[in-house]
This record gives sequence, C-alpha cells and structure tokens, in this order.
Amino acid sequence: MKIQIFSVGGTIDKEYFDRKSRYEVGDPKIADILQEANVSVGYRIESLMKKDSLEMTAEDRRKIAERVRQATAEKVLITHGTDTMVATARELGPVAGKTIVLTGAMAPARFKSSDAAFNIGCAFAAVQTLPAGVYIAMHGRIFDPEHTRKNREENRFEEI
Repeated sequence: MKIQIFSVGGTIDKEYFDRKSRYEVGDPKIADILQEANVSVGYRIESLMKKDSLEMTAEDRRKIAERVRQATAEKVLITHGTDTMVATARELGPVAGKTIVLTGAMAPARFKSSDAAFNIGCAFAAVQTLPAGVYIAMHGRIFDPEHTRKNREENRFEEI
C-alpha cells in the first residue's frame, strides 16, 4: 500500500527565528517523524506549498483538491495548518474514491512539547483503516469536517 502525503504548511512545519516569534513555514517535518517512528508502510511525500493556513486562499484549496484528485494513491494524508484545516477538508469533500485524512499540530514539530508526532501517528493509522471519505485526525480523535470546528479558546478541535 502506498500512501500519498501532501504537505501544505502550517504550524507543524514552522521554524522560529527569534523571541519575537518571527517564523517561516519550512520543509515538511513529517518525513523525519515517520523515519523516527520506523514506519514500514510505503509512502511518498510532496510539498504543495509552505503557507500558514491563515494565508491560504480559495485558489490554494482548489489546487490542493486538484492535486489530490490527480494522485494515483487511494490513501492520502495531508499535513495542514489548524486554523483553516476544516475549510480545506470541506473543499476535498467531492473527491470520490479516496480516503483523505488531514492533520496538523498546535505547536511546531521541532518543539519537544509538540503534538505533531502523535497527530501524524493517528492520521497515518486512520488513512489505512477508514473507508473512502474525508477526515480530520487531531488530539486522538477522528472528526467529520462537516461537523467540526477548531475551538481557539480551548486550542483543540471539537464536534459541532
């Protein structure tokens, strides 16, 4: 089984440069996380963009959806910023015949206290076991994007 992984940026890939929180979205960190976890399932990683999700546009979402449609793999994992992950997941709703799981992190993957590795692990398992459809894997849960939101005050995803 091959899993196609697309990275589009977000906090998970952020690199901070000073105490004033100046940052850039860097290279995808998922490769390092999967290598450290000794993952033996075949996967390919492609960086589609390096954007903070608050800067993503409707055109960016359409490009992501088109690239997912073009992918030959039936299993697709997307690392994405958490602020607009739900909007992108909803844009992917019409993509048929694929299991698509989006995940991200509330803190950069390079931080020791990051939730990135846990969320990626959950998403990696979910994309292999769930039926075709679009899902969000965050905080040890699998969410339906049509009934999900990010609660910014609690810094977590929840059902609505």
